[in-house]
Amino acid sequence: MDEPEEQPTEQPKPIMDLIAGGKFLYIAAPMVRYSKLPFRLLCRRWGCDVAFTPMIVAQDFVSSKFARRAEFSTNPNDRPLITQFAAKDPVVLGRAAEFVAKVCDGIDINCGCPQKWVIAESYGCALLKKPDLVRDMVRTAKQMSGLPVSIKIRVADDMSETIELVKRAEAVGVSWITVHGRTVSQRSSVPVNHDAVKMVKENASVPIFANGHCFTIQDATDWKEKTNVNGIMAARGLLENPALFRGYDLTPPQVVSEYCDLALSYGVPQHITHQHLMFMLHRVHSREERRRFNTLRSVPAILSYLQTAGYNFDSQYNTLDTTPSNL
Repeated sequence: MDEPEEQPTEQPKPIMDLIAGGKFLYIAAPMVRYSKLPFRLLCRRWGCDVAFTPMIVAQDFVSSKFARRAEFSTNPNDRPLITQFAAKDPVVLGRAAEFVAKVCDGIDINCGCPQKWVIAESYGCALLKKPDLVRDMVRTAKQMSGLPVSIKIRVADDMSETIELVKRAEAVGVSWITVHGRTVSQRSSVPVNHDAVKMVKENASVPIFANGHCFTIQDATDWKEKTNVNGIMAARGLLENPALFRGYDLTPPQVVSEYCDLALSYGVPQHITHQHLMFMLHRVHSREERRRFNTLRSVPAILSYLQTAGYNFDSQYNTLDTTPSNL
């Protein structure tokens, strides 16, 4: 297996250059609470080419300096970075995009989140039925930010609706589209629909990334071979194993140690640190070990437990990350 490479000192290639160069991209998905700066840095060390921020509500981001500081942080090692927004108003989205235009590499519009509160606010999957609004938001975000703009969608029961949405977005210059291979109503236990994503790819003129059920490097290969997409985005798979794109079946001990270093360095809240480690160790630990680990309620208790289990901290990679910069 490849060992993690040091963070590059030169400016990373823009995502569009990576796509144009024919590279099949490995992408860390936008995950509420979880895809914050420390976890993104970890995923980049272990094989991710591109990372997304968590979904950020554009209206809150525009109206509150506190929200901007709380929801967004990055540093020079965190590139290429795509900022994802939940939005329903083109101008508000454009203003939000302006705030991050100089510190990220693209803007993504969430048109695929199926959570009830998101849909109730007319974000996420609610936008799948509003192709004209999606088109207007893509156009405005591009004009106001000067960045590539993408959308993340789910397939529809009637694929003609999906193709129509893609065409509307393409008409105003969408840079790429990420397609989750399930419908709004389908749970994660339902197998992903490779054929539906392949249909989108065959009917699109822009790069297409796939999303859904990527837990191993073989899953990523299957997506590539079955759909001819330009890259694969993983969410739960990376939570369970941030090294999956390096070909590891289980989270390597070094990944656990590095995450602890990052969490301590960046002041990640205890409950988020604990949850990340629970994900990473779920298939590594026995049932009894999981039970014991789940009872830990403080960072010292977590570190003590891991040190007793043989994990080491103060990773050699820790010095390569710089102080986070907030807006």
